[in-house]
Amino acid sequence: MGDSSSYKDYVAGLIAGVATVITGHPFDTVKVKLQKHNIESRGITYRGGLHCTARILKTEGVRGLYRGATSSFIGVSFESSLLFGIYSRTKQSLQGGDRSGRPQPQVVIPSAVYAGAIISFILCPSELVKCRMQVQGTDSLVPVSSRYSGPADCALKTIKTEGVTGIFRGGFTTLLRESIGNAVFFSVYENVRYYMHSQLHATTSVQGNFMDMGIGILTGGLGGVAFWSAVLPLDVAKTIIQTSPDKTATRNPFIVLSSIHRTAGIRGCYTGLGPTILRAFPANAAAIVCWELAMKVLGIERD
Repeated sequence: MGDSSSYKDYVAGLIAGVATVITGHPFDTVKVKLQKHNIESRGITYRGGLHCTARILKTEGVRGLYRGATSSFIGVSFESSLLFGIYSRTKQSLQGGDRSGRPQPQVVIPSAVYAGAIISFILCPSELVKCRMQVQGTDSLVPVSSRYSGPADCALKTIKTEGVTGIFRGGFTTLLRESIGNAVFFSVYENVRYYMHSQLHATTSVQGNFMDMGIGILTGGLGGVAFWSAVLPLDVAKTIIQTSPDKTATRNPFIVLSSIHRTAGIRGCYTGLGPTILRAFPANAAAIVCWELAMKVLGIERD
């Protein structure tokens, strides 16, 4: 990749982000509702992901599954553009002239951690708005008088009542989740991709778009599952921190997780695991396939 193509890395990432939201937002809504309702002691408790999904469809329709999607399209698309763009550019810079193709942990991990840390500053406010919108459905614990009419209303009221820092509630937790999670994601993606391409080159000379798409689906899906398996407890803590009506509640994720563990055990720390994993594979597979296809169309060379 030459310097003149730097903007193309960000365009490809933007396309990947749009694909992620379209594919994964309904699963994310179910995950957030489970994390909010099943950990707190009052209100309805869902029996699982399917029960939660059925309740949403019954009481709110398909639209309920995409509650908060507006902020996701804005936040995730911009975040994805930065994530893939910064990762690609940082990786290229750290590699220098080495184009051996074999993933190097000393290149992949710092590039992913750095990109994850940067995007956490965009993700935090957009996810706060998304989560607060998602938990105010028909079964919401939020009083009707305190509900938001839309994402902009949510953001403005949050800033008005909690100050500018209120919109960044859960920022440290988001930074931890994205830094650790993306280090895991890109490590799995790069290594599985390298292994599969090496095996295919050794066994067949036939290469094509369908084969590349198949590899993209598998590497993206496995990377997504690895990401969420590694950081779901941090995500549970983030949801609790960002949706708590108590402005004085702790924002320390480790204190929150300790409290959850005392009341609900390790299972509580992994609340929403089912819909999260179900979402992780198709959403990240779609992101990687669209990212790699966009790079190919834009003429960006992959290592």
